[in-house]
Amino acid sequence: MEEYKTYTLEEISKGKGSYGIAASAVPFDSSLYTYLRITDINDDGSLNKTGLTSVDEDNAGNYLLKPNDIVFARTGNSTGRAYFYDGSDGELVYAGFLIKFSLDEEKVNPRILKYYTHSKPYYDWVRSFDTGGTRGNINAKTYAAMPIVLPPRNIQDQIVSLLKSLDDKIELNRRVNENLEQQAQALFKSWFVDFEPFKDGEFVESELGRIPKGWRVYSMNEIVEVIGGYSYKGSELQESTTAMATIKNFERKGGFKIDGFKEIIPSLKAKEEQFLHKFDVLIAHTDLTQNADIIGNPALLLHFGKYERLIMSMDLVKAKSKAESLTNGLLYSIFADCRFKSHALGYVNGTTVLHLSKKAIPEYKLALPCNLTIIKPYGELLNSLFTKEAEILEENDRLATLRDTLLPKLMSGELKVNEVEI
Repeated sequence: MEEYKTYTLEEISKGKGSYGIAASAVPFDSSLYTYLRITDINDDGSLNKTGLTSVDEDNAGNYLLKPNDIVFARTGNSTGRAYFYDGSDGELVYAGFLIKFSLDEEKVNPRILKYYTHSKPYYDWVRSFDTGGTRGNINAKTYAAMPIVLPPRNIQDQIVSLLKSLDDKIELNRRVNENLEQQAQALFKSWFVDFEPFKDGEFVESELGRIPKGWRVYSMNEIVEVIGGYSYKGSELQESTTAMATIKNFERKGGFKIDGFKEIIPSLKAKEEQFLHKFDVLIAHTDLTQNADIIGNPALLLHFGKYERLIMSMDLVKAKSKAESLTNGLLYSIFADCRFKSHALGYVNGTTVLHLSKKAIPEYKLALPCNLTIIKPYGELLNSLFTKEAEILEENDRLATLRDTLLPKLMSGELKVNEVEI
């Protein structure tokens, strides 16, 4: 086996680690620099683009990331989380709780560090700073001294080429899913907001404005059953193949992420209806954000992640259609419409923790045909789009599992790149 060597992070970097800018985030503004904070980095090291903010400081440009920079979270439960910057995410200014190292491409293939920070040796090193049940802080000097065992440069290049091909496929799939989501939203707007398929027919006035003749205004309590989540005890949060969906699964600007699940062994008091099935429609009923970013947001459950069973927490509710023609895809689209969010905000109470009134969903009104069977084909088409999204998510899960399985074997030399078939 070719010789592997141990380096420190500083030895393969240009200079020492540097701390980010100490500035408050401001709402996203395309005329300002985008702000990279710990919370904007997903567990897999990718950029979470759903809740990005900006930074408005005169010296912000001094903290711009450059290609081949890598930043590390230095404090809190996210200590050790890393993000490798290759320039594809646009201009980013890194925040003060991140530490940046500029990797020297003459000494190392910079992208190998992206993969190294998802390897067992790296995780073990980070965990060595834990004290009791608390994640320890890691400063710039300590990061600089981090030991990194690397293969020769030619092997690094081969590993990066292989693993990047998997990452590229995952990213392509993610973009396809974004497009499918946009198609679903456009179809819903065309049918149920602009009434495009019915524009040549007669319209009548209603409390919601002009609607096609043969349609009427429904209250959601007529067509939807609302099921409350499971009230759990802290002692039930244990390692398990069952997990609980929580508001941490909800993205601030819409969407559902699987790294928000909490493992749980629920008690016998859990009701069967509180357990979740694929394509269930969930709605956030509480919120810890100050701007009510999450409360009232819907999610269509497309993926269980690594878990065998899911149950929803008391912070969520499940919306279940009472009408066969009202498919889950259509039901989700109804709640994803900005009109529902505006309605829900009028039913929010609380200060530190926001709560959605139980009346919010039942009292929401929308126009649908008197004969609901008319909309069944539209609902089935939406279902087909979301089914495709689910299939792509499952493929991405397989690709990520393959990548993460190959990573330690390739990095250790146990497996050679030319022995891998994808």
